[in-house]
Amino acid sequence: MIGVFAMGIAELLVLIPIVVIFGAMILAVGALLRGSRRHGGPELRAEETRTIQEIHSGLARMEERVEALETLLLDRERKAETR
Repeated sequence: MIGVFAMGIAELLVLIPIVVIFGAMILAVGALLRGSRRHGGPELRAEETRTIQEIHSGLARMEERVEALETLLLDRERKAETR
């Protein structure tokens, strides 16, 4: 089993943002579910829907950036190994 200390910097730089993204999504959904039970107006629900869509869009862009960084780091690591 691979421990956190056995991971390289590239793996950690990819793993940490992914964990943060999923954690943020879980917290956002939980907060919205709790809030919608307390305050049930249609305007609030529409605002919550827009907020969730904005969060999803931002997280999707962040995921693309993380994938690009992962590619750059792995390419750099491969080049360093071949030298």
